[in-house]
Parts: sequence; structure tokens; C-alpha cells
Amino acid sequence: MADTDTVKLLRECNSGIQMAVYSIEEILDDVKDEKFKQILKDTLNVHNSLGTQTHELLSAHDEETKEPNPIAKGMSWMKTNAKMMMEASDNTCADLITDGCNMGIKTLYRYLNEYKAADEKSKKLTEDIIREEEHLRQELRCYL
Repeated sequence: MADTDTVKLLRECNSGIQMAVYSIEEILDDVKDEKFKQILKDTLNVHNSLGTQTHELLSAHDEETKEPNPIAKGMSWMKTNAKMMMEASDNTCADLITDGCNMGIKTLYRYLNEYKAADEKSKKLTEDIIREEEHLRQELRCYL
């Protein structure tokens, strides 16, 4: 059961990281403030590193990564584009990314609770991802 929970947790983490990277890349060109843009570029680097760690742990279990749910990805795209059409501003970008951080944090805590038998290394990585989402959310407060 531990290996099953570990793999499931890592797959969900990897899928969430891919979704975060996709969302950030989706709005990056719309951000006007250079400091805000740099925050997003820095967090992309961190997310890519966390994604690599997740992929390596999955590979150690002879498992593949999981793609984000296409419906969730499509809904995110629609929400982003609708909001940006109404008001293409740094405030809107910060709002969208903050919503994504909140969703990621909530979802990852749910998976930590669901996959209790996952190994400690995978749980720690999940907590690292949560901390990165919390950190990004905090950095974006001044742009809301």
C-alpha cells in the first residue's frame, strides 16, 4: 500500500506542478511590472526543479508522470482568457495566479491526507511544493 500511495501522491504532485507551470507561462507575457515578471520567472525555475524531483522519484518506482486533467486545463485557459479580456492588468494576473496557488495548496493537503501511507520523502516533497505555493501567494499580495 505504501508504494501505491507514494506513486499516487507523486503523480498528483507532478500533475499539479505541470498545471502551475502552464498557468504561469500563460500569463507571463501579459505582466507589465518587471519585479512581478521576475517573481514569476523565479517561481517557474523552482516549479521546474520540483517537477524534476517528482519525476525522478516516480522513475525510481518505475512509474510515469501524470498529465493534468484536460478539462481542468481547458477551464483554466478559459478563465484566464475571459478575465484578461475584461481587464488585462497585473492585478488580474496576480489574482489568477493567487487563485491557482490556493487551489494547489488545498488540493495537495487533500492528497497528503488521502495518501497517508506514502513514503516520507514524497510527503516532504509535497510539503515543499505547498510551501512554494504559499510563498508565491504571499509575494503576489502587493499586486492584488
